Amino acid sequence: MTPFRTPEPAKPAVGVDRRGFLTLAVAGAAASAFTVTIGTMAAPTSTAHAAEGAAFAPRKRELRAMWISSVVNIDWPSRTGLSADQQRAEFLRWLDVAEQFRLNAVFVQVRPTADAFWPSPLEPWSQYLTGVQGQDPGYDPLAFMIDEAHARNLEFHAWYNPYRVSMQADPAKLVPEHPARQHPEWVWAYGGKLYFDPGLPETQEHIQRAILHSVEHYDLDGVHFDDYFYPYPVAGQTIPDAATFATHGGGFTDIADWRRHNVDTFVRTISERIKQAKPWVKFGISPFGIWRNRATDPAGSETAGSQSYDNQYADTRRWVLEGWLDYINPQIYWQFGLAVADYLKLVPWWADLAAESGTHLYIGEALYKVTSGVSTDPAELANHLDFDREIDAAGTPVHGNVYFSANHIPADPKGSMSLVRERHYAHPAIVPAMEWLPATAVRPPVLANVSRTDGGVRLAWNDAAPGSVRATSFAVYRVAGDGPVDVEDATALVATLRAVDGVRQTWTDAAAEPGRTYSYAVTALDRVWNESAPSAVRTVR
Repeated sequence: MTPFRTPEPAKPAVGVDRRGFLTLAVAGAAASAFTVTIGTMAAPTSTAHAAEGAAFAPRKRELRAMWISSVVNIDWPSRTGLSADQQRAEFLRWLDVAEQFRLNAVFVQVRPTADAFWPSPLEPWSQYLTGVQGQDPGYDPLAFMIDEAHARNLEFHAWYNPYRVSMQADPAKLVPEHPARQHPEWVWAYGGKLYFDPGLPETQEHIQRAILHSVEHYDLDGVHFDDYFYPYPVAGQTIPDAATFATHGGGFTDIADWRRHNVDTFVRTISERIKQAKPWVKFGISPFGIWRNRATDPAGSETAGSQSYDNQYADTRRWVLEGWLDYINPQIYWQFGLAVADYLKLVPWWADLAAESGTHLYIGEALYKVTSGVSTDPAELANHLDFDREIDAAGTPVHGNVYFSANHIPADPKGSMSLVRERHYAHPAIVPAMEWLPATAVRPPVLANVSRTDGGVRLAWNDAAPGSVRATSFAVYRVAGDGPVDVEDATALVATLRAVDGVRQTWTDAAAEPGRTYSYAVTALDRVWNESAPSAVRTVR
């Protein structure tokens, strides 16, 4: 999803960004790259804040997600040339991982380089599927992934890189029908890669049409961008858009202001078009974790690193304040006490900003930094979530966390993700509802039967509402003993599950202990996670 750059003081960003780091990792050069990069950092201080190791009540609602990257086969598919069956099996294993760690969403990269993981009429099949750009993989990966994620009641956000055309700079290596070959005036090379020129109205329209094709034809829950807008600065190189500025610069005298205007226009218009097509589809962006430093701008954060406003021409603060996004997911990939980019200072800055417009805030977490050894404390990530809960309790909500990248979650470096699960994800969680999205008036289910079977306790309920207001999924609550069920108590939530066709729904509680008395209630959820009142309580002895 989003890349990662180590913040550097007092100069343009020239370190290794997250994507760059992982690309190097694929090539076997990650360790040396990181040694060089972290040499510019102040040494992290020990975690010292009130929340460390504190016991926080679980949250009934929070986003828990992971990024599944396809560019250069970082996560999935693990390599090119796998058969369709092998690709499908690999993806199902990633969903197994999501369930194992009690996540409730996946952010999957489906357009890494102006290509597609679905049969797009506008761009070729991705080379990261078969190894050959334009080659049909023999199935529709996007349809498959959405169906399988939804079967497990996981929210599916399709992740797109807007401007990047290729990870190499030679247009001749693209298939002849590629839009960059058909319209060479749309692209330029920079830093060894090809990009669509963000300043051309024609390229903005093409990119938006390519994205909207998937929105219109697939059952997406979200559209997701990471931090790649204008490319990260490369030492000794200049973005080659002077001619575009001369032609399309309008009344701008500063090319940097014009570039920001181009990105602003793109973000605003794609947001509007997504909502016009499907008002319930969420739109979110995961920017680099620093908008601007306070030394540069009084509105900025107490940091001293690279600034996305100046380096990617991404005015992320404006996007939040204007309400163009449903959620903002800053990549705060740094540890407590890091001098140039302290997690303890950045999360409150973003939380205060998001609270001004009511935009949901999810924090991007760098699990790969535990793998690489940058984060030496196995509890660093769990402590991050402790701190996020403090911020949330203070009235500036942090609605969840997203982990980069998928590969590192089952690797569980130093037991860091197991500790997150133990301290924060011991129970399932429902995705936070966004009150501005169109709601469906789902009705309380009728819990008809609760009975013991060899496999546990079997629940059967009816969703007898008309089809137009039928539930998308259900939440099951359980308490020990014969008594009321408080559906606001997160510890009572034992499962969420997708609705199946028809009125009758069933689920078996395999974790129920034989001979123990339990009381159950079930609620209905619409597709954007609004919840009905609970069913009547039923008890099994």
